[in-house]
Amino acid sequence: MQLLAGDIGGTKTILRLVQSNSNARETLHEQRFVSGDYADLVPMVKDFLATAPIAAHPQTACFAIAGPVVNNRSQLTNLAWSLEGDRIADELGLTKVELINDFAAVGYGVLGLTSDDLCTLQTGIQNDKAPIAIIGAGTGLGQGFLINYGGQYQVFPSEGGHADFAPRSELEFQLLHYLLEKHSISRVSVERVVSGQGIVSIYQFLRDRNFVTESEELGHIVRNWEQGAGHRSELPDPAAAISKAATTDRLAGRTMDIFIDAYGAAAGNLALKLLPYGGLYVAGGVTAKNMPLIRDGSFLSAFCHKGRMSPLLDNVPVHLVTNQSVGLIGAALRAEQIA
Repeated sequence: MQLLAGDIGGTKTILRLVQSNSNARETLHEQRFVSGDYADLVPMVKDFLATAPIAAHPQTACFAIAGPVVNNRSQLTNLAWSLEGDRIADELGLTKVELINDFAAVGYGVLGLTSDDLCTLQTGIQNDKAPIAIIGAGTGLGQGFLINYGGQYQVFPSEGGHADFAPRSELEFQLLHYLLEKHSISRVSVERVVSGQGIVSIYQFLRDRNFVTESEELGHIVRNWEQGAGHRSELPDPAAAISKAATTDRLAGRTMDIFIDAYGAAAGNLALKLLPYGGLYVAGGVTAKNMPLIRDGSFLSAFCHKGRMSPLLDNVPVHLVTNQSVGLIGAALRAEQIA
């Protein structure tokens, strides 16, 4: 049977037509769209199906949405689309359409990954009956988990990225106070540190407190971004510039050291709560762009550094997700489940 999967964001949308046969899936057609070129998802899907190289007749679709989904409805945060699964199904002539949060799609997607899609940091002791945990730094810090129920995994979302940031050193305590003062807030969530924006915040902290001298080239990129509020989408991404310069720029390198330590500690906190001996999967755009730093840095050390509970985490399999299409894979798997 044919299935339709989509990964819908405020900037871009990727649609994929999939042939599913006996738990094997083949991509028949895939296309990337500029989301803002369309007033709604329906005309985009119609264009996609019309340009497929084969006769396209999916009956079931699942779309991963960059935003909250409630009762199969979603109002996108950065796009003037109001989506309803039932309406989309009616207008496209489909039997069923399900909308899911994009990080929930990552949860389904890890079930469809192969060893080629992963970089294993810690083999651990695999237990297929135990929970699976997912965490991913990107725009924010996504978290979730999967439970094996009757031989089929159910995916559960989490708002763990909004838990309190827990400093573990004098420098991180200073970072906490810096963020409280800078933003005039009463608490700091972990995703203010462990996210793309968190990379920039750590850099600003080290620069403003004169821990490390700022280079002219990188400083120009960050200052332009700081002064370009309202037009930031048109400017170079400072987090990407900082991470790219980590091996040659002292301030960028120190920034990424702190970030990776905090990322590993946050992943370890999630693992303590769930004991995910089915595996902990580290996904997200920031992970994909910083794979060498995470793999070769202190991520795993910070993950396991939990005092007398550390031996429990030594047995958790820890994988970095290298396949950036994991959300699309998850949307296709979910479409298969509900077909």
